[in-house]
Amino acid sequence: MRLTSKKILIALAALLLVLLSFSAGFGLNWVLVHRNLEADLTQEIAPFSVFWEAWHILQRDFYGDLPDEQELTYGAIRGVVTLLDDPYTSFVEPQPRELERHDLQGRFGGIGAWIEHQGPGTFVLDPMRERPAAQAGMQKGDVLAAVDGVEITTETSLEDVLTMIRGPVDSIVRIVVRREGIDELLTFEIKRQEFQIPSVSWRLLDQEPTIGYVKLNLFSERTANELQEALDDLSSQGAEQIILDLRDNGGGLLQAAIDVCSKFIQDGVVLYEQKRDDEEKFYPAKSKGTVSELPLVVLVNGGTASASEIVAGAIQDRGRGILIGETTFGKGSVQLIYDLSDGSSLHVTAARWLTPDRHLIDGSGLMPDIEIALTAEDREQGRDPQLEQAIRQLRQQAKLTPTP
Repeated sequence: MRLTSKKILIALAALLLVLLSFSAGFGLNWVLVHRNLEADLTQEIAPFSVFWEAWHILQRDFYGDLPDEQELTYGAIRGVVTLLDDPYTSFVEPQPRELERHDLQGRFGGIGAWIEHQGPGTFVLDPMRERPAAQAGMQKGDVLAAVDGVEITTETSLEDVLTMIRGPVDSIVRIVVRREGIDELLTFEIKRQEFQIPSVSWRLLDQEPTIGYVKLNLFSERTANELQEALDDLSSQGAEQIILDLRDNGGGLLQAAIDVCSKFIQDGVVLYEQKRDDEEKFYPAKSKGTVSELPLVVLVNGGTASASEIVAGAIQDRGRGILIGETTFGKGSVQLIYDLSDGSSLHVTAARWLTPDRHLIDGSGLMPDIEIALTAEDREQGRDPQLEQAIRQLRQQAKLTPTP
């Protein structure tokens, strides 16, 4: 399809205005910013004259298919974002953005099946009991062949599959699978059901003293409430010490991180935020933490990033607990999210975070107080030396603490 110069101009000029609007950011991580951009786009903008020269040549001489309007617009945005040379400033197309939004909300519409990626183009399903997929007749071991008429290929990623299967609650998704022992493909029409994504799991460790173990998987809108439920349950079971596991937690919402810190810290600064104009803002703990006096150890590794590093850094700097594990990822920058009119979004780095002692997280990460690795052999053998070290540390601390 060939495009008119006017249509291409509108797309690129709109992109320019979006990029110029970033200077009005709000200084919050994962803030959703909506902008109604209105301007007179009837004349070509002079700085783009060389672009038009190149584009007209391509329209005239290129032997092959030219991109459509959407592909051209998305390509132009990606090109500008790449020039910024920042790994966290990114453009996200509508479907992945919707998936991301659902994850941060902690709920989505789905079919109730685990999906295992076993190789290029091979996605094996394991339906949950009494959920829509199982009720429709899907079985463990079914291999995904198509979703709503879109064939699964070797180029299909797990994110692509999740995006296709998830959708509005009560909507219908048509799934085609291959089943061992049956020659023909099987087709299922399944009504999506609402599912909640738990961001917190917990258990009581059978130790002396009694230790409560809390694992945070994500910082979503529901994390603070889920964490409080976990802490209340562990307290009711007699937990005297806490292990907070932030390993492989890639972060999420800034407010959720502050709320989590506020459970463990009595008061004071949780983090500082620095913007490009040297403006600085600090975020305090919201109230005296519900377990602010219980001995605490935090587990971290190279997958501990962003909001997780805020929590770990605040606990370490404030002397509230020690970090055990491996150096964290080092993602301490603030991204504003600008939702665009077609459902896509721009994630724009607008500030950096500092710990309460003003340690820069971005690019360096946090050093654990006790460094200990978890190897591939450990995982294969079912060992967790980091957790074992945390338990030893709390036991030792209990011995040194005088009994009132």
